[in-house]
Amino acid sequence: MISQALIDKLNDQMNYEFYSSQVYLAMAAYCSSESYDGFANFFIVQSEEEKFHAMKIFHFINRLGKRAIVSGMEHPQNEYSSLLETFEHAYSHEQTVTKRIYELSDAAWAEREHATINFLQWFIDEQVEEESTFDGIIQKLRRIDSDSNAFYMLDAELAKRTFSPEAEE
Repeated sequence: MISQALIDKLNDQMNYEFYSSQVYLAMAAYCSSESYDGFANFFIVQSEEEKFHAMKIFHFINRLGKRAIVSGMEHPQNEYSSLLETFEHAYSHEQTVTKRIYELSDAAWAEREHATINFLQWFIDEQVEEESTFDGIIQKLRRIDSDSNAFYMLDAELAKRTFSPEAEE
């Protein structure tokens, strides 16, 4: 049987995923204000993914017969000096999410709470993808530096990104 301490940790992570959605929405707003429309789209889609992640945890807690508790969030950073800084901040944020997921998984393992261990494996796999995505974009931004054609191509590529909950399952 799952402990209340582990439920509290799941609720905390659910709320952090909601906060992550806000972080990426703030980044989208920055990009939009700078007319980086493709990059703004990337972050809007990322925001939707984070809400989806939060709701996965919400539904898991409810399936366990426990209660999901939604709490307030701190304000995300809204000002950035460059697009590269925005993505570096996002990458650092994803590394924090990974650490939090690992700590949550460790807590589930300590309780030998197998349903939660199994559930969290999806998030562990997702974090590998998330960190890789942000790192890859950072590397591209560093390579293109001031090449406006390459920058335009990357912006156009990111404008095509969409979110499909079915693909996330």
